[in-house]
Amino acid sequence: MIVVEETPLSGAGHAPPPPADAVVRPAPPRPRRIGGVTRTGVLSLCGAAASGICVTVLLFGRLAPFSGALGFTVTAYLVFLAVYAVLTGLDEDGQAVRDKVMTVVLWTAATLLFSGLVMVVGFTAWRGREALPHGNFFTQDMQAAGPLDPLTHGGIAHAMLGTLTMITIALVITVPLGLACAVYLNQIPGRFSRFVRTIVEAMTALPSIVAGLMVYATWILGLGMQKSGLAAGFAISVMMLPIVIRASDVVLRLVPGNLTEAAEALGAPRWRTVWHVVLPTARSGLATAVILGTARGIGETSPVLLTAGFTAALNADATSGPMVSLPLAVFNFVKSPEPTMIARGFGAAAVLMALVLVLFVIARVIGGRGPGHQTKRQARRGARASRADVRRFEELRAPGLSLFENPGEPHPAKDAPTAPATGETD
Repeated sequence: MIVVEETPLSGAGHAPPPPADAVVRPAPPRPRRIGGVTRTGVLSLCGAAASGICVTVLLFGRLAPFSGALGFTVTAYLVFLAVYAVLTGLDEDGQAVRDKVMTVVLWTAATLLFSGLVMVVGFTAWRGREALPHGNFFTQDMQAAGPLDPLTHGGIAHAMLGTLTMITIALVITVPLGLACAVYLNQIPGRFSRFVRTIVEAMTALPSIVAGLMVYATWILGLGMQKSGLAAGFAISVMMLPIVIRASDVVLRLVPGNLTEAAEALGAPRWRTVWHVVLPTARSGLATAVILGTARGIGETSPVLLTAGFTAALNADATSGPMVSLPLAVFNFVKSPEPTMIARGFGAAAVLMALVLVLFVIARVIGGRGPGHQTKRQARRGARASRADVRRFEELRAPGLSLFENPGEPHPAKDAPTAPATGETD
């Protein structure tokens, strides 16, 4: 679009043609609206959805020998995207069309993932609704209950205690080692760091059965120890460690370099910079890394079966005797043909999901908010520290202290007149 500078109208009311030396300038670009809901966008979505359904009905019912619910859904969605791109292209340029089509694709993917999560959680809770209302389900073990016993007998107390014991042992091992290794990879670059990072990335794809076999061969067969929750905690820590290291390394890389440079410019040593600047800044992301590792380890079954065995009785000693976890109990329950055992299995799975949610909440509370966002408690703590600093500086400025003393001003103690020496003492 070309705009010509305005010229005064002639007496007849018509503008004369522009002279040859007229200044011609392009119209300023109109900013494209990003986000929000518009009437044209809603009509385009509805029209594209109706067109996709109609075209797919014609293809599957009249024109082509297609069949199947999955094929119908995929075809309708592809036709919907094509029609939506055409309708959007009538009013927008190519960049806007690509942006809106990709927005629809991403919203579709997010909806499918959320729907799958809701279906899994809802189905598990619905199938376990028969076992969850009973109090004995959380306070008793299966030592005195059999497959034919009703749900009023037996429970998963032994599996809950075993899971908490194993994951606690794994976290005690994994969190310090994982964070220390991530700090090393981030703060000390070099050939050995690249080698360690390569090993960590390779271990993220390590099969869980291999970790269980390694602990079984070294701890039980090699050292002669018995199957226990401690051995299972070692196996779970092998699975969690590369996840925690890799995620923590990525988080520590996101810490701005000017923060560490400012701390080192003030004279802080490297360890103090890491402890007081780098780790607090990345605390929220490090909590997420621990959550990812915990979610990986808490659902393992094969390493626990190899290293801890299986038992129906409650065992609170992690160093001796077999111990069972919730995933292993779920596997043992659902493979039974009895409806009561299947209900116990789904109830145990629902308890496992609730336990993961509780651990997630605890980790988020410990991790706090991201950098630049303070909680009310942190804001009150900072205000108290500021008031303490103000009082400290006021005390340093008090008379008699020379830290903030002006050289040009007389000191009340130094510049006071002194009496001449007379040789007499009082």
